[in-house]
Amino acid sequence: MALIKRTELPAFLKNMGQGEASGAGTKIFLFFGERYLCREAADMSQKRVLAQFGGGNVNTIDGDTEDSSKTLGQLMNFSLLPGLQIFRVTDSRLFHSKTVASAIWTRVIQAREAKKEKACSRQLLAFLAIAGLGVDDHLHEMSAFQWQSLFAFAKPAEDLVWASELLASVQLPQKDIGVTDIAARYVEAFKRGMPPNNILFLTAEAVDKRKQLFTYIKKEGVAVDCSVATGSSAAAQKGQKEVLREMVMKSLAGFQKKIAPKALEMLFERVGFHPVAVAMETEKLALYTDERVTITVEDLDAMVGRTREDALFELTDAFGKRQAARTLVLLHRLLGQGMHGLAILATMRNYLRKLLIFRSLQLGSDPTWQSGMNAGHFQKVYLPALKERGEWGEMLKGHPYALFMSFSKAQEFSCTVLQNWLTLLLQAEFRLKGAPLPPDLVLEELFLTLLQSKRQGR
Repeated sequence: MALIKRTELPAFLKNMGQGEASGAGTKIFLFFGERYLCREAADMSQKRVLAQFGGGNVNTIDGDTEDSSKTLGQLMNFSLLPGLQIFRVTDSRLFHSKTVASAIWTRVIQAREAKKEKACSRQLLAFLAIAGLGVDDHLHEMSAFQWQSLFAFAKPAEDLVWASELLASVQLPQKDIGVTDIAARYVEAFKRGMPPNNILFLTAEAVDKRKQLFTYIKKEGVAVDCSVATGSSAAAQKGQKEVLREMVMKSLAGFQKKIAPKALEMLFERVGFHPVAVAMETEKLALYTDERVTITVEDLDAMVGRTREDALFELTDAFGKRQAARTLVLLHRLLGQGMHGLAILATMRNYLRKLLIFRSLQLGSDPTWQSGMNAGHFQKVYLPALKERGEWGEMLKGHPYALFMSFSKAQEFSCTVLQNWLTLLLQAEFRLKGAPLPPDLVLEELFLTLLQSKRQGR
């Protein structure tokens, strides 16, 4: 029937039931993309469908522990209960395949680095399910060939014992006969026809759009795209802000509150693109302001914090991109939040030292670094060869793609320039410790000097 964007969903639901083109008689809904936005869209659709049919029952099923065969059996049987029966499966694994394995693994690493153990476990289970594996199939024991065959991307070079340890206490449901086979059974069952009062809601973060099940739902049901562009490009940042602004305004409307434009921008900067966190912080601000209508910058400073790690990462990110204005804004924000100038210098020293080490490795003859090297060659060939040399082992730990980005940034500099910059940092440190100058003046001069100098030198 339809493949629509999340922003088109309200209009679609409003017209639903007024003809085939408007989704009349829709039996299958799929919501895919950003997890929180999928849940929000599913809630909206569920409310509309129940209202249209005069009420009913919602059977909530957790896709992480779901037996998909059992769900299919329930879906195709007539219920003894009166009214509409909605079967709502969250985090469905029916659309997973090798093509999305790499994307799911990226989310595993992101959750681990953010120390979100529950989210990391959930993504690991989804990753294992792609290949029909269980918690006893230890990832760290797989050969590179086995990994490539099962997941269609190169095995990470890091030690994966942590993944097995994390899943040691997690129990998987009885394995389905295979994600591909069970998805095909769903399609065949849909073609035969579902009981008139049964409706299926599916949500999934990652989907393989080539799968037969996705194609069928797009044609015979409703597929709602809740994806949001990721990354730091201008287009991606604009899209993310639009989504967050919509969420904030919708949440504040329920409290009959407003927010000052500057406070709204600061909220985006402090929380980042984390829809769940934005929703929680917005509600917290609305409750904090009590009877006042407008949320101010002062309210934001009092209630919404920013982690030191996130703030410092933004500073080095802006510096690396030579964004002078953004670098100075972030610098003053850190100082205004009470961060000591020496802590900022320590972060910059670690950042420049890492670039210097990576640049020196690139200048070595074996293995050979090539300008414009892609991430695949870096992960499969260059990085393993570097690790075999046994030098700077601690610096070469971490996710391969993050290392690739750091190596790509390092090639923009010469070793001479980086060494000179480290000298300038040391001079700034002496000034902070002994000179009667304001810290912001010393750091401003340092950053402007670094940003205005050439990155390549003899």
